[in-house]
Amino acid sequence: MERWPWPSGGAWLLVAARALLQLLRSDLRLGRPLLAALALLAALDWLCQRLLPPLAALVVLAGAGWIALSRLARPPRLPVATRAVLITGCDTGFGKETAKKLDAMGFTVLATVLDLNSPGALELRDLCSPRLKLLQMDLTKAEDISRVLEITKAHTASTGLWGLVNNAGLNIVVADVELSPVATFRKCMEVNFFGALELTKGLLPLLRHSRGRIVTVGSPAGDMPYPCLAAYGTSKAAIALLMDTFGCELLPWGIKVSIIKPGCFKTDAVTNVNLWEKRKQLLLANIPRELLQAYGEDYIEHVHGQFLNSLKMALPDLSPVVDAIIDALLAAQPRSRYYPGRGLGLMYFIHHYLPEGLRRCFLQNFFINHLLPRALRPGQPGPAPA
Repeated sequence: MERWPWPSGGAWLLVAARALLQLLRSDLRLGRPLLAALALLAALDWLCQRLLPPLAALVVLAGAGWIALSRLARPPRLPVATRAVLITGCDTGFGKETAKKLDAMGFTVLATVLDLNSPGALELRDLCSPRLKLLQMDLTKAEDISRVLEITKAHTASTGLWGLVNNAGLNIVVADVELSPVATFRKCMEVNFFGALELTKGLLPLLRHSRGRIVTVGSPAGDMPYPCLAAYGTSKAAIALLMDTFGCELLPWGIKVSIIKPGCFKTDAVTNVNLWEKRKQLLLANIPRELLQAYGEDYIEHVHGQFLNSLKMALPDLSPVVDAIIDALLAAQPRSRYYPGRGLGLMYFIHHYLPEGLRRCFLQNFFINHLLPRALRPGQPGPAPA
């Protein structure tokens, strides 16, 4: 069967000119994702020329190009104007950097900190505009939350409250569930879940009025059974489910809800080795003697060393997380989930599609590879290892 002639050079020049004009109109960032997409489109073009009739090839190539570029192009954003945003946990890390970026963009920022005289609070006070207001708040104290709610209502009376960023979070133990005191689970839930729940509920009247945004910083540890992160992970799983519920229930009010699930980044809370050493010593001091004999102190030291070693992969640039938060606040159609960080796509693919044994093996090699507890080692009295 005779094949139609492929479009001439002049026709391709016209198509290329139109594509270039579309690219210039789109908010595309030159980087590896865009270069990879262009390379794949070039390969698809080569295949289409050899396997499909010209009209079908043109349709396939145009459709693939439109899908690729629309996914890579940043969606249209709303103007900042006089929008006000409340951010929790601005002493360090994501909260502090987001507060600085939003202030520079022209937002009215209400930044909560644990200590108004902390280095992070002083940095925000020195570097940011008078629009930024620092508020002291401990999410485990109902009186602090009530005071912040009253101040927020008064401070946003003229502008309204556009967004809430639930960024404050806490992880105070890295250990097996059996070795972790129940109090650590309660503490994580108080900050990561109940505190965020109480604050969010208190601000809903303002957010309903503005048809605004709720952005919450979660964690992949709330989706996957990371070894020795049960206290932190269960609290993050709970807050993610809560925000999904809010997303459904608040849709008629026009409120959009997003969850940010970052990879491992070098925040002060993560990389403070001295703090983790103190927490390990506190854990050792509070473990019952019989339990410590069963596991062994070297087992806990090994877990601690593996955890610190995994932090060497942490990314120093926090901007991907900050950019995701800003997109969730300003995108006309924000995503319900953002996954800033390196390797998260592979991790979620393994978690969802590979057998349980491979999933467990991957998490152990990627994060913490356990030492055999003392009671299960050869020559030790106790049950034989499974």
